[in-house]
Formats: sequence, C-alpha cells, structure tokens
Amino acid sequence: MRVQIFNDKPSLANTAAEQAAAAIRRAIEERAQARVVAATGVSQFDFLEALTQAAGVEWSKIELFHLDEYIGLPITHPASFRKFLLERLVGKTGIKNFHALDGDAPDPAEVALRVGNELNAAPVDVAFVGFGENGHLAFNDPPADFQTEQPYIIVNLDEACRRQQVGEGWFDGLAAVPRQAISMSVRQILKAREIIVVAPEARKAAAVKACLEGAITPMLPASILRTHANTTLYLDQFSAGLLSEQLQSRILNEDFSTGRALRGMEP
Repeated sequence: MRVQIFNDKPSLANTAAEQAAAAIRRAIEERAQARVVAATGVSQFDFLEALTQAAGVEWSKIELFHLDEYIGLPITHPASFRKFLLERLVGKTGIKNFHALDGDAPDPAEVALRVGNELNAAPVDVAFVGFGENGHLAFNDPPADFQTEQPYIIVNLDEACRRQQVGEGWFDGLAAVPRQAISMSVRQILKAREIIVVAPEARKAAAVKACLEGAITPMLPASILRTHANTTLYLDQFSAGLLSEQLQSRILNEDFSTGRALRGMEP
C-alpha cells in the first residue's frame, strides 16, 4: 500500500482521478477493455467528477461493476447506489456495459450470484473504494468475513454504518436505513489488479488511524488493504489528522508500504 496526504479535497480528488484514468487507459491498451469497480458515497463526489473529465479515456470500452447496494431500496431513492453511479459516472461518460446490483429485486441472493458470475469472468483492472467511519470496506462491516470466496454476499449493516448514512444526508433517520445490503466480498476486492482508496474528511480520521496503525483484523475490515501491494490510499489533512507523527513522517518520505510491517502486521 502507498499512502498520499493532500492539503485539500480537490487536490486529492484530481490526483486520484489522474491515477484512475491512467489505470483505465493502460488496461484498454493492453487488453482492449477495462474492468472497473466503482464506489459510491459523499467521499467519492469530487473524485468521480474529476474522473469523468479525464482526457483520453475510451469510456465505451469500460465494463463497470459497483461495490454494493442496499436491499429493498428502489432505484428512485436518493440513496440508491445504482442511481448514484448512473447519474455521476455512467450518464456523464456513456458507459454502456454497467452491471447494476438490483437490490430491489425479489431475490437479492440471485442478483448477487448472477452479477458475481459476470464479475468472475475476468480479473478486475482497477477498483475504487473508500473507508467507512467504522472501518468498513464496501458494506463489509466489522467483523467482516475475510474468508469467503463468493464475489458478492448478503450482509447485515451495523448501527454505526447505518448512522453514517444518516449523517451523510441520504436518509431522514436511522429507521429509514435498510438493514441489509449486497456487498462485494473482501477477498473479491483484493483480487483487483489495482485499488484506489479515496478517504477524505475528519470523520474518517479515527478509522484511518486504526486501519493503518492497528492490527489487520476483521474488526477493522479496511485494514486488509495493507496486504495489497498495488493499493494507493488518498487522504486529506483532516482524515490523516490522527495518524502518529512517526507514520506521517514515513508517508511523507515514501517509506510506508506493504513490505514494511506496522504493529500487528505480518512482514
């Protein structure tokens, strides 16, 4: 894992988008298409806006999947992740091949299986993810399943995760937040050739510190990203604000990587 810290969200978003666009262009040049996984949420707004404006991206050659979706939420709801991606990525770029997770379908398990089979047809070139306030990765809340090989799984959302959705303004109150979701599994996320993590804002600082300085554990699902050598974590000064001075110094000196163990991490 590489970690980069920026003074502000626009700089973070623009640099992350440059890396994402380069990964997409490289995949298309090498394999004639790019298989991409995209995250949703407030933290992704600026990043996706910058990415849709990137030059030289052949959007028609992209096959798009998304990380997760609420179960029982119609696509017309403001919090629908399908709606989010259609409006903020697919509609702006003309992506034709979008494998939507229909969380409102009569049988969500069938959706998870079907889209999972499509996802498994070939490796993912680049995955965009974020950090949950409780350290979740996609909708894998603690304790996350680090063992399942299923591409998508049905998960229960914990209260901290559901409160985050209310805090971001997607729902009027906790009772309105669905209790289950379809989520890409942890092992499936780690199969991506490249992972770009966009995690700005002070509300993510505690999770960032725990996941970078603590043990790699299902209780901190995003900590597992430290085991993926081609992951880049983008922070702003606020989400990095609780990191130890020692770790911040290592990051600034480009001395933090998967190969250098932190406390609780296997070498």
